[in-house]
This record gives sequence, structure tokens and C-alpha cells, in this order.
Amino acid sequence: MTALAANDASHRTGKKVRSLTRLVESDADLLSAQLKELRLRAFPPSSLKELRKFTSGEAAKLIGVTDAYIRHLSLAGDAPEAEKTARGRRLFSLEQVHEIRRTLAKTKQSYAPNRREGEHLQVIAVTNFKGGSGKTTTAAHVAQHFAMRGYRTLAIDLDPQASLSALFGLQPEFDLQENETLYGAIRYDDARRPLSEIIRKTYFSGLDIVPGNLELQEFEHDTPKVLAERNRGSERMFFSRIASALASVEDNYDVVILDCPPSLGFLTLSALCAARSVLVTIHPQMLDVASMSQFLHMTASLLDVVEQAGGDADYDFFRYVITRFEPTDGPQGQIVGLMRSLFGERVLTTAILKSTAISDAGLTKQTLYEVGRENFVRSTYDRALESLDGAHVEIENLVKEAWGRAV
Repeated sequence: MTALAANDASHRTGKKVRSLTRLVESDADLLSAQLKELRLRAFPPSSLKELRKFTSGEAAKLIGVTDAYIRHLSLAGDAPEAEKTARGRRLFSLEQVHEIRRTLAKTKQSYAPNRREGEHLQVIAVTNFKGGSGKTTTAAHVAQHFAMRGYRTLAIDLDPQASLSALFGLQPEFDLQENETLYGAIRYDDARRPLSEIIRKTYFSGLDIVPGNLELQEFEHDTPKVLAERNRGSERMFFSRIASALASVEDNYDVVILDCPPSLGFLTLSALCAARSVLVTIHPQMLDVASMSQFLHMTASLLDVVEQAGGDADYDFFRYVITRFEPTDGPQGQIVGLMRSLFGERVLTTAILKSTAISDAGLTKQTLYEVGRENFVRSTYDRALESLDGAHVEIENLVKEAWGRAV
């Protein structure tokens, strides 16, 4: 090829690349504008996402008492005044449920699940290398479970795709400004902010969030430059950044849930070093299990390097969570059986079912805890809720064991 022909080919190739860039950017702008319009229809600027109210039976279950006892407290004036439906059913907000719990805790401490003296902040990383394993859905449901049970809970979205943030009613490209993700608290320059300034309240009483967006990718770009510095101090080590940020707010929380990116970058490694416990979500399909094998190999290799550099990778518990499980699917059953035979108690006893109730709730950017039973076929809703609650109670019991409490 002559130099002239090569230059012409290069020019044509460059033109295609620039054209593709403009096309992708245009599509992104169109999609963002449409998403904004759809959100404005569903949630006008003056409105905020709200959590539904809970029946007295649901409130009693969350607190650990009977429905009759809630009724007794109400009649005695020891419970907040509930909203009543046309049929006379009493409905409590989550804050009112917490208020009842605090009242009961005055006479019996076990009703207050908060951390006690000597109990460490429980940081749980939810992770998987492969997308589609139910990682973010699991992180959201686990965080909400702890909040509903009365634990002071913080959810942190570490995924630049920000699906967890979207579930909590935040649209990253419109609702977040610069330095309003965790990146603002772990960056290496003078623009770093205290984590307490970035944390946001949610419509879930007792549950706060640190939202995410594409800004988190900056940490992946900045860290190699810092690693190349000859005179970097220990405070600039990437694997300690998230742990240091959490240490500044640990007195305010009992449990922190980290929704990690579906990759083994510096963000994920820093999260794993900050975590006291790890949940790995698994969709029981052969391709997913095969990719998880690679994920575990790479994780072990990278954590070994981090430990040699002074990082902490000791955990209270490490568990595999079976998600989107179809009990009638023979091959899935075989894979779950294989997992249990290989890993024993490291696989949670309860598998989270694949359910139209969970899927349909997700279509409206809600979790199953946010939608009422009346919106679904009751048997479908009950099966899905039973599987979620079963898995979450196991996780809660593991946290209690790590704190040295009786289960």
C-alpha cells in the first residue's frame, strides 16, 4: 500500500470513528432526555418517592411480637396513632414501627438491635464478576431488610452504572453533581470531601445512601498514577480508601452494604478490604458458575497481593447467595446441589427464587418490600417474600454471631 493510500485509509477510518462517537453521544443524549421525561411523569419535581405503610401484622412481624400485642399497645396509648383504612385496618409507617420498637426496648434491650459497646461496624460487600446475577437487587433487599429490622443502615453504590441509586429514586445524570458519589470521599487530591457530607437520607426510615454514577470511574483512572509515585505514603494506598472513609461515620451506623461493580478493579478491591463480610451472588446456570470460577481465582490472586502490601482481607463470614432460582428446573437443581457439596455452609440454606413478583416490582424501580401483597397473586408474592426473608434472616444471624450475640 502506498503512503498516499495508507493516509487515505487512515483518514476514512478516523472519519468512521468520529461519526460513531457522535452517534453514540447522540443516542445517550436522547435516552437521557427520554428517561428524564418518563421520571417527571411518574414523579413530578415537587414529589418524592415514598415507602408504603405496613399493616399491624407486618409491623408485628418486623418487631418480633404478635399482632394482638400491637393492638394492646395501641389501646393503651403506648403505640403511635395508626392510619386506618375504610375497612378498619391499621397501617403504620416504618418510622412508627421504629417508634414502637424503641418503646419496647426501654423494658427489654433485645428489641433494639443497634450495635452495642465492643461490637464493630458490620460492612458487607455484595459482589460478582458477571452481570445479571441479581447483585444489585440483592444489595437493595438486604439493606432494606436491615433497616426494617431496626438497624441503622448505610447503602453505598460503587457501581458506575448506578442501578442501586436508580432503585432508590435517583437518576444519576440529573440528581448528582460533581463530588456527590463515594469518589468525592476517596479521591487522592485536595477536592476530597468528608463522607458525612455526601450521605443522603432515603424514604426508607433508618436507611441512608451514598449514590453512584460514572464519576466513580475516576478512581480507576487516578489509582494507577498514584501507584506510580515513588514517595507515596501509606495514606495514599488505594485499598485503604473506602475503609478510612467509613471510619469517619461508623458511630452513626450498625450495618453498611456495599454494592460493588461487576469487575475486579481498584474500587472492588478497596471495597473487599473495607468489608468485614462478603456475599457473592450466583445465578445457577453453568455459564455463570464457570465465570464465577474465574472471578474467584482472580480475586484470590489480587487479594494476596493486597495482603502482602499491608491490606486487610480477614472476614467474619463469606457466603454464596443463590439468586433467581427455579426449583422446577432440573439443571439448576443439579448446579445448586454441586455448590452445596463443594462449599457446604458457605452457601446460604435459602435460595432466592426467580419470581414474577420480584421482576414486576423492579419494572417500577421498586423492591418487593416496597410493594403491597395486594398487587400480586398472593401465593406468588408469599413464595417470593418467604425466600427473601429466609435468606436475609440467615445473613442477619451471621451478623449477630460476628457480634457475639446469641441467635
